[in-house]
Amino acid sequence: MSSRFLTTPRKRAISWRAVAFFGFLSLAAWVHHNVDSAPVARADEASGPAASDPSAEAQHSDSDSHKQSDVHSQPAGDHNEHGDADHGEGEHGEGSHGEEHSGGHKDPVAEILLGITVILLAAKVTGDLFERIHMPAVLGELTIGILLGNWHLLTGSEYFDFLKADITDASALTGNVLDMLSRIGVVLLLFEVGLESRVKDMMSVGVSSLLVALLGVVAPMVLGFGVGYLLLSESSAEWQVPAFLGATLCATSVGITARVIKDMGRNQDRESKIILGAAVIDDVLGLVVLAIVSGVIQKGADFEVMSLFKIVGLSFMFLAVSLGLGVIQLPRTLFRWASYLHGHGMLVVTALVICFSFSYAANMVGLAPIIGAFAAGLILEGTHYQDVGDKWRHHHLEEALSPLSALMVPIFFVVMGMSVNLSAFGDSSVWLLATGLTVVAILGKLACYCGVTEKGLNRLAVGLGMIPRGEVGLIFAAEGKRLFTATGERVINDSTFSAIVVMVMITTMVTPPLLKWAMSKSAPPAST
Repeated sequence: MSSRFLTTPRKRAISWRAVAFFGFLSLAAWVHHNVDSAPVARADEASGPAASDPSAEAQHSDSDSHKQSDVHSQPAGDHNEHGDADHGEGEHGEGSHGEEHSGGHKDPVAEILLGITVILLAAKVTGDLFERIHMPAVLGELTIGILLGNWHLLTGSEYFDFLKADITDASALTGNVLDMLSRIGVVLLLFEVGLESRVKDMMSVGVSSLLVALLGVVAPMVLGFGVGYLLLSESSAEWQVPAFLGATLCATSVGITARVIKDMGRNQDRESKIILGAAVIDDVLGLVVLAIVSGVIQKGADFEVMSLFKIVGLSFMFLAVSLGLGVIQLPRTLFRWASYLHGHGMLVVTALVICFSFSYAANMVGLAPIIGAFAAGLILEGTHYQDVGDKWRHHHLEEALSPLSALMVPIFFVVMGMSVNLSAFGDSSVWLLATGLTVVAILGKLACYCGVTEKGLNRLAVGLGMIPRGEVGLIFAAEGKRLFTATGERVINDSTFSAIVVMVMITTMVTPPLLKWAMSKSAPPAST
């Protein structure tokens, strides 16, 4: 890309678009907030003239309580019973009639659609702005999520609180639905990561990539456990939180590093192949570590050594069985059967059936659904569907899935950003934990420097290329927020999650410029 970022008119245009965009979001949220509160206000005003009559006030209060119950439990036509009873009350009838028409027939789906609209627009605009300054779009999506989630703290208004999930509150429908959509989004994200990985590439990475991957898992995990143990010594979950922090630091975001390498035109460098091969192995090992740590934490005091072997065995057995199904061409058989159907979208539907089936199977054996999604993507290759006939010969599954991913995946990143509690940073211990995690996250991956056994290679570039945590770190942190110890304590609380997000954002931001600097020190391979 050109070193000249944007001309002045273009910058001005982007600024006006950003202002207009955030103005639209604020207007939409304001309308939502005030429409919800308006019926209550009108009802209060209508009750004013009768305030001096205790019996009328009691009757009006009872009528209002019945109406509120009906809004949630009865069809639209059933409201007439209470409406007719109120018509004889003069001003009461008028107020009730206004309330019924303004808020009594609201469809809860409308609020969910507004939430999706706000999140998608916010994610796409901020993601684009971050890409224009040569930063990954995921950082923009995280940032806007943090702003939306802490809007009440920054501005004093509660316009965007309806986007937050609260599983203990059944009325918080929009936030809970968005949370479910974000969980589906992360399943699709891991499915895509698996699609971009190839078993053949993993088997042919060589000694250097294998050593780099092993060091990239062991070193950050040990260092992360140490930092967590030192800085979270007051936690009642003695070793569980440090262990999960170590697991969170294991995996590498292959997508961010691959983007930098591609932009530099250095895909054929030996260092690039080592980085990408090791990053894929890192993801596999990281998911296994996640399964092991999660299983051990859930066992709590009932944990035994045999339980550890059982979890490890289940993890590797699940991956082995998944790969075995790929070897015996089960996906090709499914795609062949699907090719006989004449409906539109059968390629995507068949792929999603495989993905969701593997995710469910993983959950049934005690593993996270994301592990099943990754395994499903790992075994699918173009030959499984491109060779079954002319119907899909020129199709690419990644491209076919992109519209669905463009809808679901940004919701995950924005919801993760909304889970960050900025007020937690008023505690210096959170800043200390965020700093400690960031430092060991970088140092742990730089240890991969020692795994490069071949002479004449840029070892520093390999170490720097393994640093970003990106979406993988967030996925692990999200699993921790949903994980509870045997005593019922949440493994990753709001403060710890906020510190992890800071680590993810910093490692994601520093990698592109550092990797470009390191790779510019070595000459690209000669073209043949």
